[in-house]
Amino acid sequence: MKHYAQLIVRTYECDSYGHVNNAVYLHYLEFARMEFLKQIGFDYKGMVDAGYFLYVTHVDIHYKNSAVLDDHLTIEVDSIKLGAVSGTFRQVIRKDDGTVCAEAEVSWASVDSKTRRPSRIPAAFMVDGLLPDSTEK
Repeated sequence: MKHYAQLIVRTYECDSYGHVNNAVYLHYLEFARMEFLKQIGFDYKGMVDAGYFLYVTHVDIHYKNSAVLDDHLTIEVDSIKLGAVSGTFRQVIRKDDGTVCAEAEVSWASVDSKTRRPSRIPAAFMVDGLLPDSTEK
């Protein structure tokens, strides 16, 4: 299940060259992942309250084209891998004209908040939207 989040580039996200700073793309990816989790009915706050966290374990990002002030961006999120403890999202940031600004794979893991060790994702939080769509692979 793909999800699309949208935003407009703001002044404080741009660097002295006039384009979005590389680090800001990580914020865009985070924003879109949280919107994705809401869309699929994943109870993030409930998981935290139950004593579990989702930690980002790895980000592989490829910058393709610059975004600049007032660009309208769409961030695509798709689950491409899911295990008992971890998973991976594929994300693409595009301008309205279809130009790809960045592509990323973001890996994450479920962690027990008390032990800070990897832990199985509790069954109550294993929603269908986390499952990769095998028809697109």
